[in-house]
Amino acid sequence: MEENYKLAKWLDGEMTDAELKEFQADPDFPLYEKIKLYSSQLETPKFDENKILNTVLETKKQTPKVVTLKPNWFMRIAAVLVIGFGLFFAFNTFTPTTELAENGKQTTFLLPDNSEVILNSGSQIDFKKWNWDSNRKLKLNGEAYFKVAKGKKFEVNTNLGKVSVLGTQFNVKARKDRFDVVCFEGKVKVNFNTQEVILTPGQMVSFEGNEKIVSKTISDAKPVWLSKELSFEKEKLTAVLEEIQRQYNVTIDAKNIKSDQLFTGKIPTNNIDIALKTITSIYHLKYSKSTNSNYVIEEIK
Repeated sequence: MEENYKLAKWLDGEMTDAELKEFQADPDFPLYEKIKLYSSQLETPKFDENKILNTVLETKKQTPKVVTLKPNWFMRIAAVLVIGFGLFFAFNTFTPTTELAENGKQTTFLLPDNSEVILNSGSQIDFKKWNWDSNRKLKLNGEAYFKVAKGKKFEVNTNLGKVSVLGTQFNVKARKDRFDVVCFEGKVKVNFNTQEVILTPGQMVSFEGNEKIVSKTISDAKPVWLSKELSFEKEKLTAVLEEIQRQYNVTIDAKNIKSDQLFTGKIPTNNIDIALKTITSIYHLKYSKSTNSNYVIEEIK
């Protein structure tokens, strides 16, 4: 009751400076502040004491009873506690989970079924933990490698297409209008617009715009970006430079560069000079470093 009394005085603003200082030192004070915030946003019906009194007097009772009215502040605290903890539980239970890999970094995490996901730089995944068993769907923006737990299944949705899986290992990349899927183990079903493709180990498929542009077999046992390399298959120069910016967390100024050529090959993610030299030598360009994180690429005159 002592704690309730202190809380009530604080809510009503009746504490002395010394009492307030002691109350703020309580480890639970941050929680009390949240309760006060929630309660200030509530609209509760007014307590009409005269109406209740008239109802009691007008009701005939055979055995007199003594009715003890609890202080209004006590009921208020109880209501706020219930609502506050309810909101806290609902927020933590039903809010979608977001996993993010910032530029220049990779992130590894487990799904509720213990499937492993590795996010590449500049990528994000959203999913719901609370109803995972009935809603096994992920939303991917960027690139990720999936190691699906044996016997488990789910869908990977992107703004370009989706991949359905069952106990497999595969890579999905969705950047702008380019959609790439590679199967390393098991089997995956890829849906892109009206097209459906089944991939088995060692097969990859790529779509750009509304067309399938790549369908081939590869020898890699896992995505090369896990080994500090980037692999491209008929990629536009602009897309290659954008990926370099994500991996190294830098800015590349290449506004005056125009090229319709496509790049196929690999570049490192642990040495930006080699990466830029590889690209600029192929396109007959040159690059220079303007600041620690800014580069300029221009044509050789």
